[in-house]
Amino acid sequence: MLRLPFPVAIGTAMEKKMFIMQATTQLIHSIPVDPLTGAISVPIYQTSTFVQEAPGVNKGYDYARTSNPTRATLESLIAQLENGKVGIAFSSGLAAIDAIAKLLRPGDEIVAVDDIYGGAYRLFTQVYQQFGITIKFVDTSDPEKVFNAITPETKLIWLETPTNPTLKISDIEAIAKIAKANNSLLCVDNTFASPALQQPLSLGADIVVHSATKYLGGHSDLIAGLVVTKDKALGDKIKFYQNACGAILAPFDSWLVIRGIETLHLRIQQHCRSAQEIAEFLQHHPAVDKVYYPGLKDHPNHAIAKKQSKGFGGIVSFTLKQDSIDAATAFVTGTQLFKLAESLGGIKSLVSHPASMTHKTIPAEKRHAAGVTDSLIRLSIGLEDAADLLKDLQQALESTTNIIETTESKAVPC
Repeated sequence: MLRLPFPVAIGTAMEKKMFIMQATTQLIHSIPVDPLTGAISVPIYQTSTFVQEAPGVNKGYDYARTSNPTRATLESLIAQLENGKVGIAFSSGLAAIDAIAKLLRPGDEIVAVDDIYGGAYRLFTQVYQQFGITIKFVDTSDPEKVFNAITPETKLIWLETPTNPTLKISDIEAIAKIAKANNSLLCVDNTFASPALQQPLSLGADIVVHSATKYLGGHSDLIAGLVVTKDKALGDKIKFYQNACGAILAPFDSWLVIRGIETLHLRIQQHCRSAQEIAEFLQHHPAVDKVYYPGLKDHPNHAIAKKQSKGFGGIVSFTLKQDSIDAATAFVTGTQLFKLAESLGGIKSLVSHPASMTHKTIPAEKRHAAGVTDSLIRLSIGLEDAADLLKDLQQALESTTNIIETTESKAVPC
């Protein structure tokens, strides 16, 4: 249980008392009531500048790129959710990653998870590598491989856990100890789990990054990135880059993320329940080869996921026994409730084909080595009734099998 950091405005007799509260209650009451009007929803301060009483004398704000009250509320909120010191909001998840990468200097090295998001791979290899930053990709689900990959030049260890899209799990606490012993920073992309399930800073990480576009926003209606640091001085460095480079989150989008976070815990519970049911269904379907979901007991890192997270998330990936792009294409274009689209974490279920969508910028040999095969399909489980989603998957798998069998029967033998 968590202690609320300030009195709760729920009545005169209770205003001066401190309460021990569950995380969901703390979250809801960490979003402040507007002190000027009493508005229970955070106001959208849609302004570019702020009037000053005299040069340099203001009410805490001077120009909206540097700070904005709506964005500041979001930044404070995400810092609380992640048990960090400083929160910084950016115009996209990649802008957030870019600001973290700016902490590095020529000659420094990143040790990154091999099953990495395609956008982060592109940023590291095609942008920062040309400035003298070395990137080394390893299977971070094995801490020993991380340890063996580190050199004196390693300044940043980059984890996604669960990874995108094969849902590998890395032991954050174990790798944090390795990072600390090497004087390296540990950054964890916590997008898939969200702070409702996992808090990497409490496990020893230095930085947490989110694509707030996903579960934090939760409604597929915004693009945003968030960074939280455990150390204030480190957070201030990243905040400097936010202001100096200008990739800030706008007031309205900041408000949308706040609104999404208000229901985060409830949504995550439903995502997890349905994902578990769907993973177990796929595991026993004859057209499916392998299912990737940390909630399954045969997942190689199920025990680690259970130890460091309160749930297993809303993403399920799987491969077809017919390992081909044609089979995968037939499936992802044959669903009805699962909509074929980039992104994840919204209330509507989505399906994607990573090899030709989110991870197409990664060379095929590297994709395959990381487990992103031609038939790998990623599901983002939404908030629809699980029974309806199962029916959709069943009909799409049957249709795919029929299409493949018909195609094979028409093939002319050599």
